[in-house]
Amino acid sequence: QVQLVESGGGLVQAGGSLTLSCEASGKTVSDNAMGSMGWYRQVPGQQRELVAEMFFGITKYGDDVKGRFTVSKNNARNTVFLQMNSLKPEDTAVYFCNGRLNRDPLREYWGQGTQVTVSS
Repeated sequence: QVQLVESGGGLVQAGGSLTLSCEASGKTVSDNAMGSMGWYRQVPGQQRELVAEMFFGITKYGDDVKGRFTVSKNNARNTVFLQMNSLKPEDTAVYFCNGRLNRDPLREYWGQGTQVTVSS
């Protein structure tokens, strides 16, 4: 079993920055265990959407965040970060960490989510 724990959400003014972190842990999570880690977000009443992820060596970004957000990953510590700059009110959402093990890539795990609120 894999647990994903997010941190770093909060309230920020438009134009500001925030950094989110997510660490994977569990009995099956050894060093370099996570082949994919990333971030999705969801606004009430809407579908969860990709923000950014490092998916088995491929880095992907949602169109709305390209050029403003940067995803990075510490493989040894099974941790993923999301640096969010030039935040806009429309970035307000619950941000969820997503992860997949190298040895079980078809199964995905989710964190509980962290709220990011951008005020205008």
